[in-house]
Amino acid sequence: MKIGIVGGTGDIGEGMALRLSPKYDVIVGSREEIKAVATCDTCRETLEVQGMQCSLVGTSNQHAVDEADVVVLAIPFKHVTPTLQTLTGFEEKIVVSPVNPIERTAYFYYAPPPEGSAAMMIKGMLPESATVCAAFNNIAANKWKQLDEELDYSVAVCCDDDGAKRTVMDIVNSVSGLRAYDAGPLASASVVESVTPLLLNIARFNKLKDVGVKFV
Repeated sequence: MKIGIVGGTGDIGEGMALRLSPKYDVIVGSREEIKAVATCDTCRETLEVQGMQCSLVGTSNQHAVDEADVVVLAIPFKHVTPTLQTLTGFEEKIVVSPVNPIERTAYFYYAPPPEGSAAMMIKGMLPESATVCAAFNNIAANKWKQLDEELDYSVAVCCDDDGAKRTVMDIVNSVSGLRAYDAGPLASASVVESVTPLLLNIARFNKLKDVGVKFV
């Protein structure tokens, strides 16, 4: 399976490339292809030190979409609209949204678009044949790149298509200690996305680090 990461040179994108490329063919996309290539070089060196082989290609965001079976949008909410407006070729693709619309004043709070969630907004921007799944929303960005630490979190997955949901859940379950849970249709993604500002506030006001979710 080929997994394309749009915005693959950010912290989450690079961390996902590190975690996924030993098991899948990962295509790291960026607005600047040279940055994607450099990120892949860094990831390969990091994984080699761990004694791990990987499959990584650095390219443009558009090429990452074109070549992938599953596309991950590893971009901040404020960049979703301008980024998607420049890209085509999402037909028949599974598109994974870990995007959380969050604002910050004296604390973090959920600030969804009119569609109700980032995932629902993204669905409305893509071709009807694309299938959007919300996943990986509540994992701290820093934890992705810390390969010496297990990602021992629960991951809620929201999607309207059972087959696509199963595919995404299988991807989740292949990463470290992550465990995927069916969280219902895409319309329920707002509940999942809104947990992230809660986690950030708990971490900030209690002087904790990398707070996550685990269902037991």
